[in-house]
Amino acid sequence: IPALATEPRFAQRLREHLEEEQVLDGRYRLQEVPCGRVALPVLEEKLSQLQLPQEMPCRLVWIQDPVPSRAARRRTPAQKLRDELRQLLGESWSEELERDVPCAWQHHGDLVLLSEDSFRAAPWEKLGPVLWETVASALGAQRLARRGRVLPDGMRSPSVTLLLGQDGWVEHVDNRIRYTFDVTKCMFSPGNITEKLRVASLPCSGEVLVDLYAGIGYFTLPYLVHTAAAFAHACEWNSHAVEALRRNLVLNGVQDRCHIHHGDSRQLELRDVADRVNLGLIPSSEEGWPVACRVLKKGTGGVLHIHHNVETFPVPAPPQTPILQAEQGSPEGDGSGGEVQYPMEDRGKETLGARIRPEWQRWAEATAARIQGLLAELHGQPWRTSILHIEAVKSYAPHVHHLVLDLECRPMLP
Repeated sequence: IPALATEPRFAQRLREHLEEEQVLDGRYRLQEVPCGRVALPVLEEKLSQLQLPQEMPCRLVWIQDPVPSRAARRRTPAQKLRDELRQLLGESWSEELERDVPCAWQHHGDLVLLSEDSFRAAPWEKLGPVLWETVASALGAQRLARRGRVLPDGMRSPSVTLLLGQDGWVEHVDNRIRYTFDVTKCMFSPGNITEKLRVASLPCSGEVLVDLYAGIGYFTLPYLVHTAAAFAHACEWNSHAVEALRRNLVLNGVQDRCHIHHGDSRQLELRDVADRVNLGLIPSSEEGWPVACRVLKKGTGGVLHIHHNVETFPVPAPPQTPILQAEQGSPEGDGSGGEVQYPMEDRGKETLGARIRPEWQRWAEATAARIQGLLAELHGQPWRTSILHIEAVKSYAPHVHHLVLDLECRPMLP
């Protein structure tokens, strides 16, 4: 396997840099090599992306018998699951079946939720209950369920099958908030954790919140538990989510500071009550914008948190620049030297939120103008809307990002 050899005094700095660049091969240990150097194994497929500072001299060598790392010697849950299934099936094991075994899943207490493409091949059905008992045992679970496609019923209802166990109610803890819900009836999106953490840090002391799409309390609860909001109106039309929301309010001791409005939020009778409105619906919360404008306090206004999926065009990669100079040894490590230059990593693959992209800014400005018009029409006087922040929550699909716009809305006094 390929490795970078350097003097011992540079080894720790080199390790930290390779970990940051995500090219260190964690399957193998740092090893001593001839000439008093130490070598750090690297991933061969990432060599072309490797970048090193000029002051960090190193030599590319090849190690014939790499020593496995301590972590590599431990079996992961995924490896344990494959080993036990391979033993269960014996000669019937095949590459097709191996592709059907999941590499990732969700843990909710003692229940494991599998992905929808898990164990779909016909041979699995012949095993019957013993399959699910084996999977649960390997993953340290008592109950097992498999996720299906979200139903197109307007409520984003899950299609989940309970495979082992009689009850789908689970408990999940995020940021010291306890959520309980029935996995067969309600969605839980771990991908929204960054937005829930951000919401929990907002300055909302004494405010009244209206959450137009409350679900089981994804955002209602962070406002009540962590931001010191005085009161919340939680709107939800899915009866299963409403039941979970009621339980969650009690679990977190905030039931006296929240009123649940069970029904279509577009028919909400509230007016002139909110300092802050959460519109946490994707792909678009646009149908809730008129309601959000109605519930804002007409004398002082407030802040809208508007969720939306926005298409983003790919960012072209910058010209490649040679920036790494390293000594190259032959695959046999015979010491023949030379200089090798590696191209700069493609910086077009940006971290979400690294900068505000033009499409995001255009959507935010168009939304601000639309909300400003709705408020002026509703109240018969001009309003001012100001973009406070644009948050990228996650990538929703190729070139589509789930965004949140924090929009301040204030009446313009005569």
